Amino acid sequence: MTKREISEIKDLLKSPKKIVIVPHKNPDGDAMGSTLGLYHYLKLFNHDATIIAPNDYPDFLKWLPGDEFVLKYDTDKTKADELILNAELVFTLDFNALHRTGDMETVLFEAKGVKILIDHHQQPDNYAKYIYSDVTMCSTAQMIYHFIEMLGDVKTINSDISTCLYTGIMTDTGSFRFRSTTSTTHRVIANLIDNGADNAQIHNNVYDTNSYNKLQLLGCALSNLKLISDSNTAYITLSQKELNTFDYKKGDTEGVVNYALSLSGVKFAVIFIENKSEGIIKISLRSKGNFDVNTFAREHFNGGGHINASGGRSELSLKKTVEKFISILPTYKNDLKS
Repeated sequence: MTKREISEIKDLLKSPKKIVIVPHKNPDGDAMGSTLGLYHYLKLFNHDATIIAPNDYPDFLKWLPGDEFVLKYDTDKTKADELILNAELVFTLDFNALHRTGDMETVLFEAKGVKILIDHHQQPDNYAKYIYSDVTMCSTAQMIYHFIEMLGDVKTINSDISTCLYTGIMTDTGSFRFRSTTSTTHRVIANLIDNGADNAQIHNNVYDTNSYNKLQLLGCALSNLKLISDSNTAYITLSQKELNTFDYKKGDTEGVVNYALSLSGVKFAVIFIENKSEGIIKISLRSKGNFDVNTFAREHFNGGGHINASGGRSELSLKKTVEKFISILPTYKNDLKS
């Protein structure tokens, strides 16, 4: 983002505005952490800000400060549409293509308010007047920190902002272990802790409060784990029947794919999750080293994301989706063996 653009945004924010903040569909920790962090910052300056999430998100994120003010588009469409169409500013966070918002795509496209995109995923669409895009960043939450910093307001970061941004950074870096975690990330984290983020409590809230059924589902997933040793690849499947058996709740499969990636020698790991209501197989892809799962997902499974962490989808059956995946692997055998 240029100095001129930052100056223009500062001018826009000088007086209270009607503002809508939007994360992607099925928002994760980074999406909710960044949107809520920005929300609390804007409220400090008396802006009429509202977060509108396309749909619900996991319970392990609902303790975040400000969660009670988040509007869900799929359950309050009329009010949400009115807010979006009347907004003077629309922030879109943690996604860079409007189709990532599902049913909100049309109304966001029609919105006349000034759009500001803040995101770290590759190949952003050109729908916003102001675009802060940086694929080297570990998380959108860290970008919100730097956005506040660029506006000259880093000293306004309080406990609520710190808690939300810490959560977003922590979840999108796998608790700071992914390669995208830089020395700058740690300096940001240090400042967030200094300003009120309780790192131990945040970790406990997100990772250490599990239901019995969630752990049983994890056991089921691990029993379905398959290893393709000649391609250094592992994958997991979960059928709708298995999800139903263990009373699946949104977020229960978060991070399960990383168990497959943790296998000795594995460079590429995938989880296939059947979703009967949407008629698709949801796919999460992870890798180590230089194997690019963003390109893999874009080319084969209508998805994308980052080099080492991406998502995709298939409209084939679970069985046929896995068969397609296995049939593709030989093309990448040299890359996965190197």
